[in-house]
Amino acid sequence: MNVYIIQVETGTEERFIALVRATPELSSSDIPEFNLLWPRRDLTIRKRGRRIRTNQPLFPGYLILESETISEPLYRGLRRTPGFYRFLRGNHDIVALEGTQKEMIRRLLSFGEVVKQSKAYFDVNNRIHVTEGPLKGLEGCIVKVNRRKGRAKVRMDLYEDSFLVDLGFEVMEASAT
Repeated sequence: MNVYIIQVETGTEERFIALVRATPELSSSDIPEFNLLWPRRDLTIRKRGRRIRTNQPLFPGYLILESETISEPLYRGLRRTPGFYRFLRGNHDIVALEGTQKEMIRRLLSFGEVVKQSKAYFDVNNRIHVTEGPLKGLEGCIVKVNRRKGRAKVRMDLYEDSFLVDLGFEVMEASAT
């Protein structure tokens, strides 16, 4: 399946998906099978001195569409759904993600729609080493680490834009090596 990115009104992602699923014309037989995903991340937020675990959008205002192709009826049905803004690159230039961009999205979605926190430790040179979770293997894409908040900023390139995404991690005991 191909992977497309849709921009919708920020804060209405869940409502948009519900509206699409309830639209009869989008469940017709002339529309290719598609899956609409709203990737979120598991983060620990500190409020008033307390740590609270929360799910926040990975890309606020963006949804992932998996489909073999964007047929005219599918395109029309999505455009008519309240909250729809555009396909990424543009409505007149709908292009599926390819190569490393597609693999990065698929890798994150392989952990489910909610990306859990990774487990990591820091070596004697203060370099992060991820032992398990979504950040494993992405150490080269990490731009910044905030140990206090337990977050790592990861650079993701989608189409011609770069996004910085915060992903959570839990610090494990330091390794003896």
